[in-house]
Amino acid sequence: MKTPLQIGVTGGIGSGKSVVCAVFKALGIPIYEADERAKWLTEHDPILKADILRVLGPNAYTEPGRYNRAWVASQVFAEPALLASLNAVIHPRVLADTAAWVIEHANKPYVVKEAALMKAAGLGNSLDKVIVVQAPVALRIERIRRRDPHRSEAEIQNIIDRQISDVERLQLADYVIENDESQLLLPQIIRLHEIFLQQTAH
Repeated sequence: MKTPLQIGVTGGIGSGKSVVCAVFKALGIPIYEADERAKWLTEHDPILKADILRVLGPNAYTEPGRYNRAWVASQVFAEPALLASLNAVIHPRVLADTAAWVIEHANKPYVVKEAALMKAAGLGNSLDKVIVVQAPVALRIERIRRRDPHRSEAEIQNIIDRQISDVERLQLADYVIENDESQLLLPQIIRLHEIFLQQTAH
């Protein structure tokens, strides 16, 4: 069965990867939001819920079966081994969910997967190419402050510091989209859209 080309889109917080994905969506390309799907699966996938309860115990869920995100975060924040155990049960379920989603969209020339954390194409994933969306840190902080006025600048900087560096992220890139407000975003996305369509036109 033919599978569509799989394109990853990543970028640091405030880089604008969601805006880029919204444009791809407007062009008729299906978008898989890995972080949102992972959140959904933690509450709705019975296999994953059982695994999380095994790793973290009953406090991982509140009474109506809702994932206790704040409590889980407080447990794994200072416990790298526990975080690794949690990721080890979440990631396979997200991968399985992604694979099923790709098959659902087998009639499309390509699909886009959006995630904050991503490896280079072909490194333990099914991605064919990775797009990195980048913008200067000062601009990213300004955008996040506008979007999330409740966050302080120190809090935003802390999130940025916990993510991989721009240099590390660029090493994953097959393509880079500059979202620094000095050049137009749309032509960059349209150019990549045309490249992907050409790659699948055979």
